[in-house]
Amino acid sequence: MPVRAATLTLLLLITACAEQTDTHSTGSTLDRILGRNISPEQITRNFAPDQVARGQALFLKNCAACHGQNAEGTPDWRKPLENGRYPPPPLNGTAHAWHHSTEELKRFILNGGPPGEGRMPGWEGILKDQEIDDILIWIKSLWPEEVYQGWYTRIENRPK
Repeated sequence: MPVRAATLTLLLLITACAEQTDTHSTGSTLDRILGRNISPEQITRNFAPDQVARGQALFLKNCAACHGQNAEGTPDWRKPLENGRYPPPPLNGTAHAWHHSTEELKRFILNGGPPGEGRMPGWEGILKDQEIDDILIWIKSLWPEEVYQGWYTRIENRPK
């Protein structure tokens, strides 16, 4: 009996090792290692249209003067100004805003910043939490699908 059990166990191990999974349909290897097995089909932007509209109106009123009407940023935003600081970047998914979690983006809006790099003022005491949330929803609604998916799986849902 022990020989049969050992043989059966060996056969099961060989079979299990020989099976391969399709890593493209369930996310990257890194995502699986980090326990974030999220497929693109699971990522949906079901933003409430009224929240997107509020966010756009608030953005136009408070942010567009620097970041542009469509969050396109300042021309030459990668080139430092004479004072060494950088002009306002795009927020529409073509720059680096999507490299930050919602929590980090909210902190930048509240406190200004990023410290030492930009010249964005802090909006704490001016914009309410819900208004900031609305603005961020509108900004995220502009991001191309692949940018949003990458942000969602690698930034927003990274282990803390």
